[in-house]
Amino acid sequence: MTQKSWAVLAAFLTLTWLVLGGAAVLSDGLYVGKHEGDTLHVIQIVLRMAQGQLPHLDFMTPIGMLAFWPIAMLVKAGLGVGTAFLWTQVLVAAVFLPMVIRIAGSRLTLWLAALFGFIVLVLLLALVHGESEQSISISMHYNRLAWAAAFVAILAAMIPPEPSQFSRRAGAIDGVIIGLMVFVMAMTKMTYFATFIIPIAVALGLTGQRRALGVALVTGLVLALGVTLCTGVDFWTAYLSDLLAVAGSEVRPAPGAPLSAIMAAPAYLAGSLAAVAGVIFLRLSHARAGGMVLLMLLPGFIYVTYQNFGNDPQWLLLLGVLLLALRGQADNVISRWGWSYRDGLVLASAVAFALSSASLFNLMSSPLRHLRVDPVDYVPMLPRGGVHHDLLGHAARQERADARIALDIELDLLPRFEGRDPDTVFLGEALRFCRLELGLAAVMETITRDIEQAGLAQGASVFPADILSSYWLFGELEPLDQGAPWYYGGLPGIEDADYLLVPACPIIESAREMILELIEERIEAGTLTVSEVRRTPLYTLFALD
Repeated sequence: MTQKSWAVLAAFLTLTWLVLGGAAVLSDGLYVGKHEGDTLHVIQIVLRMAQGQLPHLDFMTPIGMLAFWPIAMLVKAGLGVGTAFLWTQVLVAAVFLPMVIRIAGSRLTLWLAALFGFIVLVLLLALVHGESEQSISISMHYNRLAWAAAFVAILAAMIPPEPSQFSRRAGAIDGVIIGLMVFVMAMTKMTYFATFIIPIAVALGLTGQRRALGVALVTGLVLALGVTLCTGVDFWTAYLSDLLAVAGSEVRPAPGAPLSAIMAAPAYLAGSLAAVAGVIFLRLSHARAGGMVLLMLLPGFIYVTYQNFGNDPQWLLLLGVLLLALRGQADNVISRWGWSYRDGLVLASAVAFALSSASLFNLMSSPLRHLRVDPVDYVPMLPRGGVHHDLLGHAARQERADARIALDIELDLLPRFEGRDPDTVFLGEALRFCRLELGLAAVMETITRDIEQAGLAQGASVFPADILSSYWLFGELEPLDQGAPWYYGGLPGIEDADYLLVPACPIIESAREMILELIEERIEAGTLTVSEVRRTPLYTLFALD
């Protein structure tokens, strides 16, 4: 690109950062419209880290430290968690901005570089995880960060810089950027690192970017060494242990559709076919290296989508850019039917962009929608959160408590469905089937207040028989040492717990059942004793010894 084109690219992407980032931080708080459970999960981890705790070492989570560390540092500096989240996204996007300009500007035409940079910044600055439902949510923010890092690293590896940009110094700069992006993936969500590291390395070798490959390796190792020096070798073994525990979890092994559906269900088949067509067109038009790497990437794209809540195939945005970028490496081979395989790449790219447009537009417009939220409709998610009053949820979802019950069990008038799972039984008592669907914060706050009024909360910690352990956010209770903000299996932190809290209406019924089964096994083995100390319509509390 010419100097003028570089200036235009930098100005466009800087303006994008200012508009989307500015729209977010101009609000006087963070207004969440859905996924309250995931929001409380994030808050737990952020506040623990702001207190000096480390993921994996002090509490269990499969999500990497980098997903929360910047937010925690701003909270530690005195910001409320809502404001800290918004400013973290803006600052992270500011760090990405020069790297995106460098990678895109040295490899793509002006308009394609602008499109790619725009997509990456939208991922970093959005206030929704994707899909087409428009309510504001910070849920799975780490997925967006990991996708942004993956997009930059994959593009840099698959598309070599223009000859005018190819030098030893440029290769070193690119290597540092690629190494940093791979490190971000590893320290944000390991799934991205594990699935994309090999295709990225192969692509760098096939495109002749061996200096960049070497520098990327050194950069990654230096960053990993820095983490080790700050946290100790045990950090990595604890991280691996958490990942293995989640991989074997029976509570929620996958947060959406099965893997086969992500490959070939009606909602995903067109995207998979577009990717396969792109590989075929690249191979037939003699861009074999690009076709081979894209084929290597495709299983990773599908698996990451399978692992992410909502199963939004956001990789299609990158696919559209890659196919257009690789078109420049393709020969104009004409098929027997008289059309060009090289032009077929444009068609496959158009299909990819069309299929991902709803998600992109939702991501892009979310900061602007957030700016127009009417604060009257929102209340603090943490009523006694002090400075954290800047995190608000929609009143209708915060204060209205809805649950799902089984009418064929509750009412004798209805015959019981024979295929229903057996009742959960704990200490000889059959527990009512009930699942909380709305009003999570209100229920947790009410339970916490009741425990406080009973004189049982001061300095105590509870182990909830449920998917979330967020009760300590609402009052005087303490977080569990070695506990799990989001439950995946086992009894993490049970040794530190003073009480077992059994909710009448859990968020995830299977989590309650699994935990209570494990508790009973410990009771039978003589390693744990429980005694009931309080019972209300919302919960039963057992002292642990």
